[in-house]
Amino acid sequence: MDGRIQGPILDYLKGGYNVKYVDAITEPGPCKIIAENKDVSAVNSILQRVKISINVHKSNLIAISGHYDCAGNPSEAEVQKGQIKQSIEYFKNLYPNTEIIGLWIDDSWEVSSV
Repeated sequence: MDGRIQGPILDYLKGGYNVKYVDAITEPGPCKIIAENKDVSAVNSILQRVKISINVHKSNLIAISGHYDCAGNPSEAEVQKGQIKQSIEYFKNLYPNTEIIGLWIDDSWEVSSV
């Protein structure tokens, strides 16, 4: 997630999910990395940071996002949304008792659920 979109996502999560704090785990094209599961190093890096967020910071929500002009994943919106859905399933297997959602940020910086 790049810095430009953190604001809209933070606002969305704080407003819709009543969270006080958000751990931002950023990576270029995270939904692609998790969905493809090819770059073991990148996947493990993401997993380690999520593990800390869940186990140490006691986070109870994972939000996986994608956005329209992602340099790390320059795929069409529908492809990215599919990757977000795949990533959700991946994390549901790891954290079945944690709420996991998908978010899409469009070219107007509007956040919507995937």
